[in-house]
Amino acid sequence: MLELTAEERATAAGEHGEGAAMAMRIVAEAARLMGAPRLIPVASAHIDGALYHGDSGTLFAEKLVAGGAKVAVRSSLNVGSLAPAGCAAIRLPPHERGMAGRMMRAYEAMGCEPSWTCAPYQAGHRPARGTDVAWGESNAVVFCNSVLGARTNRYGDFLDIACAIAGRAPDYGLHRPENRLATLLIDVTGLSLGLRRSDVFYPVLGTSLGRTAGSAVAVIEGLQSCTSEDRLKALGAAAASAGGVGLFHVAGVTPEAPDATTALGGIPPRERIALTPADVKAALAGLSTAGETDRVDAVAIGSPHLSLAEIDEVEQRMAGRRLAIPLYANTGRHVLAPLEAKGRRRPLEDAGIVFVVDTCVVVTPILPELDGAVLMTNSGKFAHYAPGNTGYAVTYGSLGECVESAVAGRLVREARAWI
Repeated sequence: MLELTAEERATAAGEHGEGAAMAMRIVAEAARLMGAPRLIPVASAHIDGALYHGDSGTLFAEKLVAGGAKVAVRSSLNVGSLAPAGCAAIRLPPHERGMAGRMMRAYEAMGCEPSWTCAPYQAGHRPARGTDVAWGESNAVVFCNSVLGARTNRYGDFLDIACAIAGRAPDYGLHRPENRLATLLIDVTGLSLGLRRSDVFYPVLGTSLGRTAGSAVAVIEGLQSCTSEDRLKALGAAAASAGGVGLFHVAGVTPEAPDATTALGGIPPRERIALTPADVKAALAGLSTAGETDRVDAVAIGSPHLSLAEIDEVEQRMAGRRLAIPLYANTGRHVLAPLEAKGRRRPLEDAGIVFVVDTCVVVTPILPELDGAVLMTNSGKFAHYAPGNTGYAVTYGSLGECVESAVAGRLVREARAWI
C-alpha cells in the first residue's frame, strides 16, 4: 500500500498550488497502479512529453502552467515537433503547428531547459551514478541506466513532467538495486574482433538484444576494448526500439558490470545466448525493408542525435564532395552552436547536408512525399520507426555507405564480412 509523507500529502491537497497538486496526484496514482510502497526523491528529469501528438497534450501542459506548476529538479527537454534553432522546412498544417508551438512554450514556462534533444547526456545533462532520476525517451533512459549508472524507469509522456514538478517518482522497477541485476547473458565472443569494433555492428546488436531480451536485463560478454560512447548510444537506442529494454550491462565496460558475474549478482543466468554470424546476419536483414533495390531518395542519420564527433566523421568522409541526394543530419543545438562558431555549418549545407535541429525527420513531417520512396540510414532506431512514421522503406547501412550513397545518388555498399 502506498504511503505518502506529510509533505507529499500537503502538496497533493493543493498547499503549493493546483499545478503542483495535479502533478503529485498523478505521480501518486501511478505509484499505486505500479504497486510502489512509497515515492522517492529524484535528482533530475528528461521530458519526452513536449512532442506534439494531439491537442490534449498541449492543453494538459497549459493546465499545469495555469496552476503555477514549476519543475522542482533540473529538467531537459526531448525533441519537439518544431525547430526553433532552424532546419529543413516542416510540413505541419497551421493548426498543428500552432498547437505544437504552444506546447513547447508551455514546457519552457514550467522551467524546463530548452535543450530539445534526444541525447541530453551529450548536451551536459549527465546525472551521477546511483542517483534516482525520472527520464523519458527510450534511448535516453537506456543510456542513463546503462552507461551513466543513474537509475530511472521508462517514464512515459506526461508522467515524466509530473515527476519533474513533484520532484518524486514511484519506488519500483529499475530504481531498486535487485531489479538491475542481469538475468540473461549474451556472448558475442564468437564474432570477429573487427566486427565488434565497427560502428555499423552496434545498431544490429541492439536490435538483436531488444528482440531477445524484451524488458529483461541482459549482460553482454565480449565487448571489452571495443566500445565507445557513441557505439553504446547506438546499441541502447536500437535495443529500446526493438524491445522494452531499459537497462543493459556490458561486462568490463558499464558501471555496474566490472564483470559478467557481478552484473548477474553471482547467480547463473536464466539463459545464455552465444550470438553467431547467422544471428547477426538475420538481425541485419531485418533492419532493411526496401528489398533488393539500388534506389535511395534520402539519407537520414542522427537517431539518437548526432554528436560532434559523428559530424566530424561525416565531414571527413565527404572529403569536400557534393551530395547528389540530401543527407538529413539530425542533431541538437548543443552540436550546431560549435559548428556555427567555427564556420563549418554553411560549407556542409552548401555541399548538400540538411541539418535538422531540435527535432528529427521521423517525429515530424520533413521528408518530401514520394511514391515508393527509400530512406537510407545507419540508425537502428530510424530503421525501426521510419516505415510507419514516414512512409519510406528503409535500407540500413554503415555511416560510410550512407555518405557514399548520398554522393552517388544510389545505393553504394562497402565490402564487409559479417562474421
